[in-house]
Amino acid sequence: MVRLSYDLHIHSCLSPCGDDDMLPSNIVGMAALKELDVIAVTDHNSCLNCPAVMKLAEAYGVTAIPGMELTTAEEVHVVCLFPTLEKALEFSEYVYSKLLPFPNDETVFGKQQIVDEDDNVVGKVENLLINATDIYFYELYDLLKEYDGLMIPAHVDKSANSLLSNLGFIPPDSRFKTAEIKHIGFMEDILEKNPYLKDCVIISDSDAHYLENINEPINFIEAESKSIADVFKALRGKE
Repeated sequence: MVRLSYDLHIHSCLSPCGDDDMLPSNIVGMAALKELDVIAVTDHNSCLNCPAVMKLAEAYGVTAIPGMELTTAEEVHVVCLFPTLEKALEFSEYVYSKLLPFPNDETVFGKQQIVDEDDNVVGKVENLLINATDIYFYELYDLLKEYDGLMIPAHVDKSANSLLSNLGFIPPDSRFKTAEIKHIGFMEDILEKNPYLKDCVIISDSDAHYLENINEPINFIEAESKSIADVFKALRGKE
């Protein structure tokens, strides 16, 4: 087993709330500089900057897992990770079809830039990505299984856009076995109030929208190797 430092919730310049400097090259370069082993770029409701991130990460020796931060119909944020880029892009296309078709206004919300590995802007997403999708929390676990994806309710301790803040409880038919806590110091209290989470693998990520907010190597998981498959095994826990 190896001990891997990670940050699995990072936004690029594709997210309208992400800084323009959150280019794939800068994200991967900062991760390598900080000696992170595993990262995931998880833009709002899209995986379209994952190809550049994964190509650059391979060159830097960093494992990059393709992912997104999906917004459910209840406006609950869920980190979705995928074992392959192909599955991630298929899911991304499906999610976009379920997104409220409200055009983005760059002057109000920010740019939604698709960037290649050479920092060239190769496109932009027209509809606002931070809106809710027509995908409900209760159906997401089974939906992700169709894409071999991993469901991770995001920042469950936050007072907005989290499972606990928006639904007020963990649905009794939930089957996810990985969850994210933003402030690890709150973990004991969160677990005490929500026993379901005691059987989950708990991770803590930066949710970085600016380069300087990407995590230092302070959080770790144990896996058999740095491969995406082995990291997935470690994250799935008892799933």
